[in-house]
Amino acid sequence: MLQNKFHNYLQERLKSRLPGRPSQQKMAPHPLNGRNTLRNYEPANDDFRNSSVLVPLISWKDELEVILTLRTQDINHGGQLSFPGGGKEGDETIFETALRESQEEIGLHKHGVHIAGTLTTLYVGHSDNMVTPVVAFLEEEQHFTPNPNEVDEIISVPLNKLVEEKNLVFEEWDLRGTPYRVPFWNIHRVPLWGATAMMMSELIELYQDFLNE
Repeated sequence: MLQNKFHNYLQERLKSRLPGRPSQQKMAPHPLNGRNTLRNYEPANDDFRNSSVLVPLISWKDELEVILTLRTQDINHGGQLSFPGGGKEGDETIFETALRESQEEIGLHKHGVHIAGTLTTLYVGHSDNMVTPVVAFLEEEQHFTPNPNEVDEIISVPLNKLVEEKNLVFEEWDLRGTPYRVPFWNIHRVPLWGATAMMMSELIELYQDFLNE
């Protein structure tokens, strides 16, 4: 079964060689004034907040799907598609943070959730968070309930849909008064772009490597 094969493949890849920052940069907005944006993803000091998100892969269906949330308008990064997650609390691990936040945001049940490992961390300067993406396979069927204080909608997207070139779009946007060339996936009425797309980019590159083996 493809889902199980990818699970095993990904577990091994996450232990060793990752596409890393070059893969993330493929989905990073780039200013049209030619400025180097790499510094936007490097913290200026070490007092940032450690956060983690869960990258939940549904493996009980006929094809692999990834879960995303549409955040409510009145919270940080409101109105955007994102993975469930948030800031680390106390002495919990990044895995515990990702699972706790997913339980709070979408009602995730931990039973049948298998952690495969972590993708490359990404610093998000806008919120001063160092984010670790935690990849998990959801092997047992469950139903999700959005927390109305944080989530307007829960969607699941087949990984194959993110691989298709027709769903990858580039547009010119004005971001905080500066024109940018913005890549995004056109898979929902709200575009999948920014930090979430950058983290997703690495996952999709790994999935494509798996398909090409």
